[in-house]
Amino acid sequence: MNSTPRLLNRILIGILGLKLLAVGILLMLLATVPAVGSWWQSWSAGVRDGANRLFDGTTFPGRQESWLWIVLSLVLVLVIGLMVAWVAQQGKGRSGLLLAAEDPGGVPGDVRIGSGVAEQSLKNALAERPDLASATVSTYDVRGQPALKIRLHPRSGVAPHLLAEDASALVAALDEVVGQKTPVLVHIAAGARTRFSRAERVR
Repeated sequence: MNSTPRLLNRILIGILGLKLLAVGILLMLLATVPAVGSWWQSWSAGVRDGANRLFDGTTFPGRQESWLWIVLSLVLVLVIGLMVAWVAQQGKGRSGLLLAAEDPGGVPGDVRIGSGVAEQSLKNALAERPDLASATVSTYDVRGQPALKIRLHPRSGVAPHLLAEDASALVAALDEVVGQKTPVLVHIAAGARTRFSRAERVR
């Protein structure tokens, strides 16, 4: 529900994984195959000589320093800026407001209800259930409108559709109190926490 760039994250992780895999295979071959070690020495020597010639041919007039160092520094600054922007995009979309409306009464003003009201009330109601290992509630801004995400970890043997119905009933009761119908995503997850937690009269 948030605006985390999941596709971009998967692509970057895939590229990083392929690079690490290639480096690992190369290191293993260098350590075990003598022919690969000889090739690496000749290849790296050629690359080093080419880089030296490139830097020697791009020096400032009358000086020994190459202007390529400035270009490399600017590229590094650009990469750092892109990394900071990428990190800033992670997890965006959380909302701290559940309701913002004008007061229909005679006194001018606005009515604002924080997202913590819904999150804490639903979480406390779900925490009392013995058939749940854990429950989390979060509020997100979806197309300019607040929406709730309820993540449930049921214990082993619990029917998921019954949990979804009970969560929907709790949200309906919350809508009656708040005076606004809020979109809700109910996510029922399974994992180690649900497999190894002890059930209390659930089966």
